[in-house]
Amino acid sequence: MHQVSDELKENGFSINLVSDIIKRNNFSRKFNTLEYFAIYLVAEDLNITVEHKPYHIPGGNSVFIGPQKKVEFGNALGKEIYAIVFSKEFFDKTSKDSIYLNSNIFFNSKSHIFIAPYFGNNEYNKIILIERLKRFSVIDEESIYFSAAHNAIESLILDAHLHIDHKNDPKEHLESVSLVNRFTVILQRDYKTEKKVSHYADQLRVSSRKLTDMTEFVYGKSAKQMIIEKVTFECEKAIKFSSKTLSEIAFDLGFKDEGNFSNFVKKHSGKKPSDMREIAGKI
Repeated sequence: MHQVSDELKENGFSINLVSDIIKRNNFSRKFNTLEYFAIYLVAEDLNITVEHKPYHIPGGNSVFIGPQKKVEFGNALGKEIYAIVFSKEFFDKTSKDSIYLNSNIFFNSKSHIFIAPYFGNNEYNKIILIERLKRFSVIDEESIYFSAAHNAIESLILDAHLHIDHKNDPKEHLESVSLVNRFTVILQRDYKTEKKVSHYADQLRVSSRKLTDMTEFVYGKSAKQMIIEKVTFECEKAIKFSSKTLSEIAFDLGFKDEGNFSNFVKKHSGKKPSDMREIAGKI
């Protein structure tokens, strides 16, 4: 999986060519959006797979993908495709920003992605958006660069809003997204100690069935599946990058013992922790 850049971890925002991201990731085309939002400016035709579903994106479109999505690029190397990636904390400064993030652009029950044409030709967008942000990035005043980045993201989202199907009930949609957003926040906090849907449903004061209905509406996944994916991801990350023993990792992640930990990882990733660690060169 693609490792989030230092810039993104530190600032909550980054803009890079997808081909450069793939190269930094040892030419792997697979990654996960994690808790981040992503906008791809596709200058040339692109094939992309999101949550195991293939999409063909004609050049001249912007692609919006929400958090916790598995993404695989097909023919991105050598193409001018920019990835604008940002966290909720970076963009969500006002109630208006929250509405933008919680809209059908990033949370669509009918599709894992949202496609919208971006205005101007490729050269225009490269100069006005990409080059402009690069110039701001070298200014000593960091807040100015972040403000420019926020404005660029807002502009792209506003353009995309012109292509939303407004027939859906916005109130129901916003309520679902709001609850699921709170679920992901609590999951990030409690995944080490709490791995049952009932815990998160109790925290949100809804039934387990209601929580699952909401996660399926927003993400197309059950609440249980989201918990398993989160725990599996953290297990794999710790196995590959932590210097701790497998027994210590198992304890840190809330498992009873190393055997229980190993069985979980093998069941949900298809690989034994010891094999993962050997490949990562930790043994």
